Amino acid sequence: MAHTPQSILKTVFGYDDFRPLQAEIIDSVLNKNDTLVIMPTGGGKSICYQIPALIFDGLTVVVSPLISLMKDQVDQLRELGAPAIFLNSSLTPEAYRENMTLVRENKARLLYIAPETLLKPTVLGLLASARLDCLTIDEAHCISEWGHDFRPEYRQLAEVRSRFPKAVCIALTATATPRVRRDIKASLRLSDAGEFLDSFDRKNLFLRIAPKTDPWRQAIDFLNASKDGSGIIYCATRQQVDNISDALVRNEFSARPYHAGLPETDRTRNQEWFIRNDSGIIVATVAFGMGIDKPNIRFVLHYDLPKNVETYYQQIGRAGRDGLRSECLLLFGQGDVGKIKYFINQKQGQEKKIAYDHLDAMMDLAETDDCRRVPLLRYFGEQYAGENCGMCDNCLRTDEDLVDLTIPAQKFLSCVKRTGEIFGAVHIIDVLRGSENQRIFKHNHQTLSTYGIGGEYAKKQWLSLSRLFLRKGLMVQDGEFGSLKLTDKAWAVFRNEKKVLGRLQEETRPKPAARPADIDYDPRLFEGLRRKRKELADAANVPPYAVFPDKTLMEMAAYFPQSEASLPAIHGVGEVKLQKYGAVFLEMIRDYCRENDIEEVPKPASPAAGPRPSASSKPPSQRRPVVIGEAYNDGRSIADLATEFNIKQGTVIDNLYRYVQEEGGVLRPDGMEGLISVGPDLTQRAMESFEELGADRLRPVFDALGEEVGYDDLKLIRLIYLSG
Repeated sequence: MAHTPQSILKTVFGYDDFRPLQAEIIDSVLNKNDTLVIMPTGGGKSICYQIPALIFDGLTVVVSPLISLMKDQVDQLRELGAPAIFLNSSLTPEAYRENMTLVRENKARLLYIAPETLLKPTVLGLLASARLDCLTIDEAHCISEWGHDFRPEYRQLAEVRSRFPKAVCIALTATATPRVRRDIKASLRLSDAGEFLDSFDRKNLFLRIAPKTDPWRQAIDFLNASKDGSGIIYCATRQQVDNISDALVRNEFSARPYHAGLPETDRTRNQEWFIRNDSGIIVATVAFGMGIDKPNIRFVLHYDLPKNVETYYQQIGRAGRDGLRSECLLLFGQGDVGKIKYFINQKQGQEKKIAYDHLDAMMDLAETDDCRRVPLLRYFGEQYAGENCGMCDNCLRTDEDLVDLTIPAQKFLSCVKRTGEIFGAVHIIDVLRGSENQRIFKHNHQTLSTYGIGGEYAKKQWLSLSRLFLRKGLMVQDGEFGSLKLTDKAWAVFRNEKKVLGRLQEETRPKPAARPADIDYDPRLFEGLRRKRKELADAANVPPYAVFPDKTLMEMAAYFPQSEASLPAIHGVGEVKLQKYGAVFLEMIRDYCRENDIEEVPKPASPAAGPRPSASSKPPSQRRPVVIGEAYNDGRSIADLATEFNIKQGTVIDNLYRYVQEEGGVLRPDGMEGLISVGPDLTQRAMESFEELGADRLRPVFDALGEEVGYDDLKLIRLIYLSG
């Protein structure tokens, strides 16, 4: 075997030329210079340490986090005639001892090993007796707590380095931000001189991010347009993987599932099928893809939002390794954001802050109106040189596709200024939407001219707009406290010297019925009822909506009920509330109607309920989930609803679940936690089980938790999970 990098490249690997930076990196390692390599997925990192390993006289140890990746690499090297082995738990005791003997007798050039195995005293002793020329740390971002896949055992690799001072160290990763790169170099004591940074731009990948409106139909349309290619669909949960895979097969697509819940034999068989099939689809969780070296993957579809940019970048990087155009579509839904935030909120301190930083960067990429490559490459510390890549959805749009958002920008920025530039986006939005929470009144912000002027947009829409204004440089945000401050660019918007263009997120409402604002109500009576509600709420030390929600007051001011018989027809007036507050509000309505010569207006039947029932009949049972779901969203407790409908609390919970699953509703997430009898640790484990196993059936989660959480608690936890 020839002992020059160029000859090994040709005779062993069969390639004529090195890719960019490969030759320089190999020279650095052969000269025993410690080296940090950052290359995109599919950029050819492995050759950078494999060729030196075949030239060195001694052993090259390759630290790798995944058993499947080790086996794949070793199998490929053995096919090329290279003496490579691995040590991990998948080996039989006999094979494990045999591989240790090969190391001891210097008959192996490459040893792939997990960090946990490397740290064992027996393995460290084995390596001390061998000649170690090179220590390779693959997926080096795992060493940094700022990375998306931090592993504490990777931190201990610095100690291993100190045991073998004569071995050169090469650390490699595809997804390292500037902060992570600094952390890797500090942890492994690498100098700046040995850093090789390739561009993160994969020019052949077409990037598209679309609002998740009808994900199944969107997926089918995307797959039909890519029917001649092979691809990957990434999903958040195992249950979702199974469901989508089965549905694709029923629709005559060639598809198979892959997730950690499948038997290893099934995973291996499905992975091999995918690698060998030119038109197959693998539906998978994040568990799939590491070490997959299939060059002709033509598309990657993200059915759910990844938790961070690194994961997204790694996964789209599995497409188009042959350099040909490949399609990448991400379906972006606010419900996915809520689920990710729930799990982030279970973290503490620095870990929680890092997770939120990662999510913010992912949101920045998903919501940008600029070229997708600008925020994507910026995240990794690279500035995109071009203005229009021609390979993303935003660059193919024109200004006609964008909406003029100058007026909402002026409202938001004005509110930031009038509140003193010391509050975050959530408080600003509460002021704009006329919220009655205690913080508003504490700071007297209900007296501002911007109070209540933003009711045309939902809270989620304003949050999306606030991120847009930050990206446009109209505001800056304090990294520690989240407070917003205006920039000079904001004043150009105030003076109408600069327009703000962007895309307004479509509002998705949980209720099929008309919005309260659609009710034609008497505004003077409504305001009087609101003042009375506030007075009653303050006396009871509860928020105003706990007395009656706005929709109830609007209907009172629209239909003018003047008797105890007609008041229960008003939305949100149950038996308990009727007894508690009915007389007070009836007196106000009667006085107002008498003074203004107004008669009671019969409330029409809801068109959603079908034919109007007779006075003696109950509402159809199939509509009860909607009634209960809407009442819960309007601030009623589960206990109140059980009393009002004369049903058990468990039946209320079942109806809320049907409201979400069958009626397409979304529930407010507060109001359920206090009913759960198990502690926060078990609750968290249950949430994680729903994330992994799906929320369609309770039994798999019940079994996965060792029967420690009862079905009543699981029903509540499932509702919290589904509510994001």
